[in-house]
Amino acid sequence: MKYLVLLIGDGELPPWSEHSEQEQAEVMRRFEAFDAACRDRDGVEILAGEALAGPDHATTIRTRGGSTVLTEGPYAEAVEQMGGFYLVEAPDLDVLVELLRILPPYDMQVSPAVDPY
Repeated sequence: MKYLVLLIGDGELPPWSEHSEQEQAEVMRRFEAFDAACRDRDGVEILAGEALAGPDHATTIRTRGGSTVLTEGPYAEAVEQMGGFYLVEAPDLDVLVELLRILPPYDMQVSPAVDPY
């Protein structure tokens, strides 16, 4: 099954630029450990994953009554902001949750993909 994992900052973690080089290196080690654990686990594959630019770089697109409007900024102003995502194929949610514990302490939203057929 495919799962979308959203990595969400909760407002308590400092921005990346405020981490020391040592803290940045430790965070990156945890991402690398997650990648390696997924590669080593049968039935698990990272299909996509990226860090995301901050909310100041977001564009919201809304369609109402056939009209499309673009606005600068995130969909909703909130303390929590998406920092990145993974699209992961895993046998089940329990396996994925076990692997996600390797990542830095983000809040995460995990949503299974729905087979359209």
